[in-house]
Amino acid sequence: MKNFFHSSRNLNSAEASSGLPSFGLPDSPTPKELGYYFPAEFAPHVATWLSWPHKEASWPGKIHTIFPYYAQFIKELTKSELVRINVADEAMKNFALGHLQTADVDLSKVEFFFHPTNDAWCRDHGPAFLINPNAEHKKVIVDWGYNAWGDKYPPYDLDDVIPTLIGKHYHLPVYNPGIVMEGGSVEFNGNGTLMTSTACLLNPNRNPHLNQQQIEEYLINYYGVEQILWVDEGIIGDDTDGHIDDTVRFVNEDTVLTVIEENKADKNYDLLQHNLKQLQSMRLLNGKQLNIVELPMPDEVVHDEQRLPASYANFYIANKSVIVPTFRCAKDEKALQIIQQCFPDREVVGIDSTEIIWGLGSFHCLSQQEPLV
Repeated sequence: MKNFFHSSRNLNSAEASSGLPSFGLPDSPTPKELGYYFPAEFAPHVATWLSWPHKEASWPGKIHTIFPYYAQFIKELTKSELVRINVADEAMKNFALGHLQTADVDLSKVEFFFHPTNDAWCRDHGPAFLINPNAEHKKVIVDWGYNAWGDKYPPYDLDDVIPTLIGKHYHLPVYNPGIVMEGGSVEFNGNGTLMTSTACLLNPNRNPHLNQQQIEEYLINYYGVEQILWVDEGIIGDDTDGHIDDTVRFVNEDTVLTVIEENKADKNYDLLQHNLKQLQSMRLLNGKQLNIVELPMPDEVVHDEQRLPASYANFYIANKSVIVPTFRCAKDEKALQIIQQCFPDREVVGIDSTEIIWGLGSFHCLSQQEPLV
């Protein structure tokens, strides 16, 4: 088979042992130069990718409580698209099947892949799919480097290789930019604009050798965008250092939902007001201001004296639904109504994430879309 692997880094030991090419093509065209781009999440999907949760340290003392809600998430996804799940082995597959059967999931829409992982956060370690409907290979994968949010939770070598293993399975071209990037740190409008946060992408625990302009060049070349918009802040309790998928989300090409804190005494209040002012000053490529829809933050969620990064913005946009984390909070219904107004052609479905958020993420963090092309 023709070599499709473009890299500016050496492949790690997991990739080498998988039989994949261990050399790069640093002078090859970038995805953008070949006409590829990362579609918005609200564009059609063929599937959603997940990595089955198994790391007890991510949900200390509570991992057993998350599976009914996780299975409910999968059940909603299968109503409009395939679900592709990374598992370690037959034992994990059978364990997953047990929970899916209990939830009455349509198993004809579920596919398993024996790709061992360190953790469950597929948004960050999963494949970034780019498309070009006019190319010979209409879909490619970008395999960014992954270091578990600044080397916070080693080991992460198995997670780091997941995109390349999926590319190998489907014989898709795979690009390795050679820098750290996480799917939860970037948000797309599908029309040339990417939004991210300085709190995360400029954190020295990711790419200390790169300045903001250099990072923008990577984003433009390997996501196929034209414009980078920056907000500064993340929310309290977010161990990712400020992922955008907890604060600002595109719902169409020129409209964003952004979380605000209504309680002025809350630590998130000033942070999110600062982001709001930044959003109000932004202009898209066509010169238009963003349409901004304000979404309340839930009441503070605390477990074992730790504030958790609960946010209604961590929703996932499936083909026919929007799956929103809820938190047994009086604001849940208001948040669902606001999100429903932004997605008139999709059903907004709330699923209790009170147990899942103990892992410091929710439905968007757990999932990665594979676009239809």
